[in-house]
Amino acid sequence: MIRGFYTSAAGMISQQRRQEMITNNLANVNTPGYRADDASLRAFPNMLIKAMGVDNRPLGKSHTVGELSTGVYLQERTMNFRQGDIHETGNSTDIALLQGVVPMNEETGRPGSLFFTVENQNGEVRYTRNGNFTIDGQGFLTTSEGHYVLDNNGTRINVGSEDFQMSREGLLSTGAQINVAFVQDPNQLVKEGNGLLRYAGGQAVVSAIGNPNMTFQLQQGFVERSNVDSAQAMTDMMTAFRAFEANQKILQAYDQSLEKAVNQIGRLG
Repeated sequence: MIRGFYTSAAGMISQQRRQEMITNNLANVNTPGYRADDASLRAFPNMLIKAMGVDNRPLGKSHTVGELSTGVYLQERTMNFRQGDIHETGNSTDIALLQGVVPMNEETGRPGSLFFTVENQNGEVRYTRNGNFTIDGQGFLTTSEGHYVLDNNGTRINVGSEDFQMSREGLLSTGAQINVAFVQDPNQLVKEGNGLLRYAGGQAVVSAIGNPNMTFQLQQGFVERSNVDSAQAMTDMMTAFRAFEANQKILQAYDQSLEKAVNQIGRLG
């Protein structure tokens, strides 16, 4: 009976974490370039239950009862890199990245993904799909949080003012080229907040500029919306809530059984 406590508690914990993840997705449904998180639930290894001293078996001989599940856990959270909807803003500093054909990752069997490259406050390179850019007081193109947008040489881009033009390949009227980075395995990216992603993989991140194996377009005056499916997220949230409730009722049933065992069966003895 005690094992049932652990099994139902594990189910409650995993569903609570899943609901927290879905809540975070819904909170960022209007965040440009946000990538939704997906979760996968896995079962702990089953236990083989055996009974000893039954069916007049000799001492030391056991009878196999069957397998016992030991609960589930939230194994991992992975980002969904599906292209988000494109929304027109009319702002010259807003740039949407439309991904076309990119090479497949032989290990995962999934295509890579393209990102803008930016420089964080510590001078480190980070990646983002949030093209809601702005211009700082010195004329540099930055993210809305003040991170510098980089060109294909890894240097900051100075456009002077909002009166700049850009081609679909990312070539600015100032002569700079907005860099588009290709990450072969985007699952190696880690969220750091403010739309920034840190690459934690071992393979080199290359530029898609001038690469004949990759196609993309940059659209000025547009932003890519979050790829969160709000309707599906609400459905998943209700499913997680119902699963949490079911495990909670199982836990209460075990608690009531133990209470009777202690207060009633013990008293009769």
